[in-house]
Amino acid sequence: MARAAKAAQPTVNLALQGGGSHGAFTWGVLDRLLEDGRLSFEGVSGASAGAMNAAVLAHGWAEDGRDGARAALERFWGAVGSNGSLFGAALLGPWADLIARTLSPYQFNPVNLNPLRSILDAHIDFERLRAASPLRLFVAATSVRTGHVRVFRSAEMSADVLLASSCLPTVFQAVEIEGEHYWDGGFLADPPLFPFFYECGTRDLLLVMVNPLARDTVPRRPGDIADRLNEITFNAALIAEMRAIAFAQKLLREDWLRPAYRGRLKDVLVHVVRADGALTELGVDSKANTAMPFLRDLHERGRQVASAWLEADLASVGVRDSIDLRRTFLTED
Repeated sequence: MARAAKAAQPTVNLALQGGGSHGAFTWGVLDRLLEDGRLSFEGVSGASAGAMNAAVLAHGWAEDGRDGARAALERFWGAVGSNGSLFGAALLGPWADLIARTLSPYQFNPVNLNPLRSILDAHIDFERLRAASPLRLFVAATSVRTGHVRVFRSAEMSADVLLASSCLPTVFQAVEIEGEHYWDGGFLADPPLFPFFYECGTRDLLLVMVNPLARDTVPRRPGDIADRLNEITFNAALIAEMRAIAFAQKLLREDWLRPAYRGRLKDVLVHVVRADGALTELGVDSKANTAMPFLRDLHERGRQVASAWLEADLASVGVRDSIDLRRTFLTED
């Protein structure tokens, strides 16, 4: 398998959160990292919109390296912005909340239309990715039957996999793959991190976060409560994985392991590009807004945050964590 990473460049595994149209923020982050050119990638994981960004990134890189990846992401999000409402509740119109509470997608969308399918088929060469992806892809989906996460690899990529990873159960029918039905991967892995530890050699992890971790005020209005609940829900699995990373770091860095066992754990270096400040004022409903001016605005916000990260933290790659993992994701005790 060809590799995008070069020995002369610092290399990371990219983990991309989902978030509907807020994935355009991640587009902006990726665009700036690719433009800068000092960072290479081995693996890329994602759920929902993060999974789509990951697959489009790999598709474009296969076509023409960094420039091809930037162009592919531009084309994909341009198509999203020119095709009306594609994510979540906006598909249901102004009566979205009432419809979602009283009717299932098997009733209000019996033929199972999903306009994202044609966009994915038009902008990603899945056959090429399955045969020889230049990046290791890991896409999460949630099994409806077992309640377990399934992570699809590069050799399994398809439009169905990406639609499964982004399937909100109140809006779309569960996606069937090989006899199993799947919902949004963000419920259990937003994004999946554990494949990097077992299937990639790269030590550094760069997480691109879309959902805010902290809020300064207690929500009181129904909409604000729903927004905060959404953020907490989709960050829960990520925090659990970060707890596992922190525990492994402690075992290794404080020399708690016998020498015979030290090689079985990877001392992961963690870096995070966070959207907290850039997207704080946006509620969950805006994740369904696919108007091109809004996507362009998110893209520019992502570029700005990525530029700040490059200036402040790029030098940490391969050397140390660029965040305080426990203070950021866990309790301070």
